[in-house]
Amino acid sequence: MTTALPEWFYPGPPGGWTADMLDHLPADAPRRVELIDGSLIMMSPQSAFHMFVINLLIDEERGIKPPADLIVMREMTVTLGLRQRPDPDVVVVNRAALTSLRVTSFKPEDVHLVVEVVSPESMERDRTTKPVKYSNAGIRYLWRIEQEDERPVAYTFELEPAVKAYVPTGIHRERLRTNIGFDVDIDLDLSGFISR
Repeated sequence: MTTALPEWFYPGPPGGWTADMLDHLPADAPRRVELIDGSLIMMSPQSAFHMFVINLLIDEERGIKPPADLIVMREMTVTLGLRQRPDPDVVVVNRAALTSLRVTSFKPEDVHLVVEVVSPESMERDRTTKPVKYSNAGIRYLWRIEQEDERPVAYTFELEPAVKAYVPTGIHRERLRTNIGFDVDIDLDLSGFISR
């Protein structure tokens, strides 16, 4: 069964979609939409794995514990350019960039870390498309977390500034230990979320 998209969706505005248009989509637009190369990408329903990993990363006790000048946010877009506004699952941003509670997107220079939790529908974007866009924008750290045998595996990357490309810094199973300007030590066991 197919569902017709609303009239506002196609053919789209003259000249294509731009980053600022995401803040003015109609009320019937999906809750999570990102803009890649001027195309709107509707987020599909997420799996329990996806949500548990996000919940783990933003948890104040078990997750990312940044210094006071940084803050961990979930599902906030990053405006990389006129036609680029991806929606990473988790971002660590400069606290000063949160100028009001009306902020809907961050500039790349305010983003310290982007995290993509891979779903089957987003695999290509999360593995290839978005990392290139994040690195071109100068975002220093990237994590990609995938499901492997019902468990998370975290791939961590750091920007090599001379070539504006990410280099791998580790593959983490069971525990994510790394340094991204501050130490990170996260137990990747999700059983606590499931057995509560």
